Order: sequence, then C-alpha cells, then structure tokens
Amino acid sequence: MALSYPQIDPEIVHIYGPFGIRWYAVAYIIGLVGGWKYMRWLVSKAPYAMSAEQVDDFLVWVTMGVVLGGRLGFVLFYKPLFYLSHPFEALMVWQGGMSFHGGALGVILAIILYARKYKLNLFAVGDAVCTVVPIGLFLGRIANFVNGELFGREAPDDLPWAMVFPNGGPIARHPSQLYEAGLEGLALFVLLNILWRIEAVRLRSGTVAGAFLTGYGLARIIGEFFRQPDSYLGFLWGGATMGQLLSIPFVLVGLGLIAKARRAA
Repeated sequence: MALSYPQIDPEIVHIYGPFGIRWYAVAYIIGLVGGWKYMRWLVSKAPYAMSAEQVDDFLVWVTMGVVLGGRLGFVLFYKPLFYLSHPFEALMVWQGGMSFHGGALGVILAIILYARKYKLNLFAVGDAVCTVVPIGLFLGRIANFVNGELFGREAPDDLPWAMVFPNGGPIARHPSQLYEAGLEGLALFVLLNILWRIEAVRLRSGTVAGAFLTGYGLARIIGEFFRQPDSYLGFLWGGATMGQLLSIPFVLVGLGLIAKARRAA
C-alpha cells in the first residue's frame, strides 16, 4: 500500500533548449536571499561579526562559493573519471549534479578570503554564516523530492509513508529527501538558533560553526542509511556511502572547533 509520488514538473517555465526555470534553481535563489536577509539581523548582535553592508557584499562571495564549489565537488568526488573523459560536460550545470560537501568547502574558502581581506573575526563570520545555511539545505532537499531524485532505499512492507518514485522502479522506497530536509534543514536550524540566542555561546566564536559541521555530518550520516546510493558509486569502503565518508571529516573538524572555542574562552 505504497503512496503514489506526486507528479510535479521539475521545470516551472521552459525557455529554450536545455534552459528553463527549475524548482531546484529557485530553491538555491530563495535559500541565498533568505539567508542573506536573516544574516543581516544576526550580525546586529554581539560579537558583531560584520556590518550589514558587508553582508550585502559577502552574498556575492557566498554565491560563487556555493555554485563553483558545489559543481567542482560533484565532479571530483562523484564522477571524476567520467568528467575526465568529458571535460566540457562539467560546465553543463543544467544537467544536474551538485555536491553539498563541495559547496561547503567553497563557502569556507569564501569566508576565509573575505575575513582576511577586511580583517574580520574569521570564526565569528563563520558562526553567522553557518546559522543560516540550514535554510538552503531544507529547500534543496525539498527540490530533490520535487525532482524525484536521490530517493531512498527499499522500505519495509508496513511503512505507511513508503513511496514509489518514477525513476526508482516498482519498489516502494523511503522518501529519504524528506528525512534529510527534516534533519539537515529543520532540526539543524532549530539547534543552531537556540545556540545563537545564548549569548555566552555566541561570544565563544567558532562554537556555532563547530555545532553546524558536527550536526550536519551526523545528520547526513544518519540520512544516508535510508538513501539509495548513487548507481555509479554504490557502497564503498566498509559498506559506507560517499556521502557518509565525506561527512566524517565534517564531524571531526566540528568537534575540534567546539573544543578550540572552549579553550579560548
């Protein structure tokens, strides 16, 4: 008694050829704009990581980090041999293929470069940025669901919300995109905002960023147990997926940041 997948056209408006306005692109835009607006409010509180005008300027840096890092991460982490033999297809972003871990590294690089250029507190800027990131994560996972991609593994027969996806065969599967939206998006957003509102925690610069890296890594590792591995990768070392392996360093670095912030305090 599996649920039917709601047929939602992933393309809102078709323009020409491969070009059109897709829900996935809209999710990116709303996530960036929503994060920008919210971050302007966050930096108005101690430790005053940057000015509101600098947040406006930083939006461009973050956008470049997300797009370039996300695409490059997908190329290098998930399909390096394919793009090595088809290098021009790496530029065809409309065909899909973005890596959160690559996008995160791109944003981290943007934070480091921007903080150095304007002599800002690197970890305070990182805390503010990480507090708003779950907004984009939530919207991105909802867009994955709309696209019918990154669906889950086979579900038990008695799971009432199991779903048959168009590209997943006749098997009833976990709607893992919604699990990840709840964990990486909603739950992580609530956790980080609770921490941010505790002034003693907020003033220990690096604590919120560390909590984000640790929380995201754990949420992704858990979510991957329900998500069907990519067909071109399958299961890797020890039965883990690529998403789980890439998330382990996030957890370790996050815990290190939290410990560093406590020592500094």
